[in-house]
Amino acid sequence: MSKKSRKKSRKKSSKSASGSPMIPNKAAQAQARTRAKPAKAQAAPARKSRKGAAKPASHKAASKWLTSSESAAPAKVTSKAKTNASLSERQKAPAFRLPRDGGGTATLSDYAGRKLVLFFYPRADTPGCTKEAIDFTRLLGAFADAGTAVIGISADPPKAQEKFRDKHGLAVPLISDETHGMLQAYGAWGEKSLYGRKFLGILRSTVLIGEDGRVARIWRNVRVDGHADEVLAAAKTL
Repeated sequence: MSKKSRKKSRKKSSKSASGSPMIPNKAAQAQARTRAKPAKAQAAPARKSRKGAAKPASHKAASKWLTSSESAAPAKVTSKAKTNASLSERQKAPAFRLPRDGGGTATLSDYAGRKLVLFFYPRADTPGCTKEAIDFTRLLGAFADAGTAVIGISADPPKAQEKFRDKHGLAVPLISDETHGMLQAYGAWGEKSLYGRKFLGILRSTVLIGEDGRVARIWRNVRVDGHADEVLAAAKTL
């Protein structure tokens, strides 16, 4: 075979059946490594995005923890809470619109032109609050004869008010002020003390509103025994 023929034979052998040049093994390995690098670079952002996605979950969990810890601790006393007892007699009664037991809402305007008693109690189905609500229920007919409606208010949810009503056969409407807006407006929300600890809560109070929509009488730091009878006597004099 001539020298020229050997050269042609080597050229043919360096091509594949399809006519493409064959890549030596070392070159193929280097090219494979080069191709693998972009794949790693693409995988890295994916891991980073997964890591970033976990942050909102941990933040949410922290928020729940803060909420539960705040509800467990005594409420912080503010200057606003201390001065809300400024409601005075002859002042126009603050308007309200709140849910009541049995569904629906109760508003001040529902009782326009009538005398109205609002008794604020700390918590449904506790001894003092139960006695007070039963006493007002017992005298409800006498209040009606005096042209006076009676409403009980606490921060308990409507379902708790309904259980309270059903358990003790209460006939007075029970309003739920879970946000404490009405309680503050009527001076029934403020600083309390128990076993040396100060906290915010409902101050047992009663407000008598006249037919003109103005506050006629206010009772603060109410003692339950005989209180409903005293309020009835005052309503009869208006």
